[in-house]
Amino acid sequence: MCTKMSFMPIWCDRGHDDGEGHARELGLGLAAGVMLDRVLGDPQSAGHPVAVFGRVAGQVERVLYRDSRAAGVLHVALCVGGAVALGVAIRQVGRKRVSSVVRVGSVAGAAWAVLGGTTLAREGLHMAEALEDGDLTRARKRLPHLCGRDPSGLGAEELARATVESLAENTSDAVVAPLFWGAVAGVPGLLGYRAVNTLDAMVGHRSARYLRFGWAAARLDDVANYVPARLTALLTVLAGPDRRGAWSVVRRDGHRHPSPNAGRCEAAFAGALGVTLGGTNVYGSRVEHRPTMGDGPRPGVADIRRAVRLTRVVSMGAAVGAVVGAAVLEVWGRRLRRRSLRCP
Repeated sequence: MCTKMSFMPIWCDRGHDDGEGHARELGLGLAAGVMLDRVLGDPQSAGHPVAVFGRVAGQVERVLYRDSRAAGVLHVALCVGGAVALGVAIRQVGRKRVSSVVRVGSVAGAAWAVLGGTTLAREGLHMAEALEDGDLTRARKRLPHLCGRDPSGLGAEELARATVESLAENTSDAVVAPLFWGAVAGVPGLLGYRAVNTLDAMVGHRSARYLRFGWAAARLDDVANYVPARLTALLTVLAGPDRRGAWSVVRRDGHRHPSPNAGRCEAAFAGALGVTLGGTNVYGSRVEHRPTMGDGPRPGVADIRRAVRLTRVVSMGAAVGAVVGAAVLEVWGRRLRRRSLRCP
């Protein structure tokens, strides 16, 4: 029995929110958030939490912008720190004597706000339908919903390749990574990750304005996505029909992409679908020549629907993994509680 309270480890006197109760509520909340995203998708409204964050981050940028890395670091610290602080505040409210339903609901709401798997799949299907109809104008108008490439000069084959590559990368960004950080850190992890990823999309690209100011956002996004991107690749290999071939492409080509994370996801999709990704991409006035990944032909229109199905399977695997991860935390918490009863 613990008799000397001044020397007790912190976990010897935990409240209800820690241990198996918290882990169970976290798992239920993540599962509910995934179901909400599946049913409701991502509402296209100015009041969506991610849209609100984007506007706030833009206002902070207007105040802080300097052509320097230091200004970018401060911008990231304030924006991401604010999102994490909000998550911590929500979690602290849950530590009070509120019902378990409220705690589960707070996780579910945060997960639904940051997940984008359903919208991602819908955009892929919109592109498939436009290209199947032979409507290049409509397809070019849809591409900016998926990526930042200049669609004006792209034909059907290049539009298909851009769509498959975007589905691969965004399966990690919009589904696997938020669920991973949600399982690791709860609501603060969910909100913090989405803040990091949103800032990278806003200022993390290599334009003249953001080359230095956006450096911190881009590097932090690389760090936040390091593990999730590799989990995405693993889940993609497991979901594909040729696991050995897909794994071989990931190992051989995944590191060739200029991004330390996107290449793993794209290589896994290339191997799983039996196509070749990579090549020349145009972003406004900037042209990038990327190494190719995979052994098959260039993706065609039919491969978009195959990529959408793969995205959905990987997303479901990530959801199951997040819930299982929460269950593992529950077992770990229970063991710690037993140890606390034997404190010296």
